[in-house]
Order: sequence, then structure tokens, then C-alpha cells
Amino acid sequence: MRSYTIGRAARLLGVSPDTVRRWADAGRLPTRRDEAGKRIVAGADLAAFAVTLAAEGADDDAGEAYTSTRNAFPGIITAVKLGDIAAQVEIQAGPHRLVSLVTREAVEELGLAVGMEATARVKATSVHIDRGNDQ
Repeated sequence: MRSYTIGRAARLLGVSPDTVRRWADAGRLPTRRDEAGKRIVAGADLAAFAVTLAAEGADDDAGEAYTSTRNAFPGIITAVKLGDIAAQVEIQAGPHRLVSLVTREAVEELGLAVGMEATARVKATSVHIDRGNDQ
């Protein structure tokens, strides 16, 4: 299973490395030390924490730091459900949960699994924008 540095985990969660360190120090996010003594997070632990954080509404500063550029959502795979022909892949990208239906063959060729880093790229034929209430 892949492990992530504090900095990389912060980017995937859309927060600062200091925020991730505070969560780890508080016992909310399990970490361990690698051979060089740096703190790392197991991919499965990071995936589970990303789901928990999103469910909590990401009260900290997660929403402020996360941005999407050109419809690309970098995140971590939190679930893979394989069928005979199709598969469902869930990605937690900061506070955003994206679900994609792809072929089972694509999942197997890419080696997609829970805890892996992935980027969801979205192309839509129709995008709707609602004006906020503050204008």
C-alpha cells in the first residue's frame, strides 16, 4: 500500500501541512515514521480520513485552500467496486467526492486501488452556474 508524506497528504486534502500535522498530533490521522524519520500516512488511512473530513463538512480551512483548475480534481481513491464489465471508482478531492463509472478493464490496466492518488478529469456538455444570494 502506498504511503504519503505530510506535504502530499496536505495537497490531497486541500489543507496546509501544518493542519495535517495538527490532526496527526491530535490523534485524528494516524502516522508513522519512515526510515529517514519523516512522518508518513498510509494510503488507506488517508483515504478513510478524507471521507471522514468531507462528512464533517471540513470545518477547518480545507475549503479555502482547495481549487480546481481546468476541471481536474486531484485526490485519493476511497472506493473501487468491480462488476463483471464495469467498475465504480470514488475519489475524494479535498471536500469534493467524485464517482466515475469506467470499464473493469480500465481499472485493472491502471491498477486502481483504495489509497492510491488519482486525478478525476471532468468534461461536461452542459455546465450550469447559479448566481449567489449576496449580489
